[in-house]
Amino acid sequence: MFQISSQEFYEDGQVIYEENSHGDWIYVIEFGQVELSRTIDGQRIVLDTLQPGDVFGEVAYLTQERRATTAKAVGKTELGIIDRTFLDEEFNKLTGRFRTLLRGMAAKFQKTTEMLAQEKVRRREPRAPLSFSLAFRDHKSLVKATSLDISGLGVFIKTAKPLDEGTHFNLKLQLPGETEPLRIGCEVAWRRIHTDDPEKSPPGMGVKFIQLNSSDRQKLEEAVAAGKNK
Repeated sequence: MFQISSQEFYEDGQVIYEENSHGDWIYVIEFGQVELSRTIDGQRIVLDTLQPGDVFGEVAYLTQERRATTAKAVGKTELGIIDRTFLDEEFNKLTGRFRTLLRGMAAKFQKTTEMLAQEKVRRREPRAPLSFSLAFRDHKSLVKATSLDISGLGVFIKTAKPLDEGTHFNLKLQLPGETEPLRIGCEVAWRRIHTDDPEKSPPGMGVKFIQLNSSDRQKLEEAVAAGKNK
């Protein structure tokens, strides 16, 4: 069992901590429930609802980075704060290599949490398997490509030259009926180089839009909706 240093009490809807806030206390739910959420592109996405006995807040303790989620009480909730001295003593008993391993696992979990939130947002957005003309620059030249799956938040680009994951780049996207292409700031979320089925799963990269003004976003969403209705 964990050593509890103190208890905290929350009313329904009260925030325990905010996403991107500093803090590395670890909590255990003694009574009530806790909702974990993350905000993506202005939308609050609920990732999980924790029950009595569940522990949360451990990722920030291990990674020593900002909170990845917002934690909010559901109903009257009582939390135990795990004693920090106890935690530090137990953690420091581990070998340096094992501590590094745990921190690496926590960082990967944090990244997976963000990807899950992004996926939930994408599923809410109108999307369609539309083919739009695209152009972007890799390290050497201008690359012309096409979209296969697109929404107002991102696109899968079919290309034999996908950029590295995490790369930021500018994309030109030509919509039907528009004289000028949309210019969109993007980030590569994932990429696929090798495939056993190039027809159903062609090489390319999944891209999220990070800079797109409201007027252009509306044009894109209208084009996607029109394509879905054809």
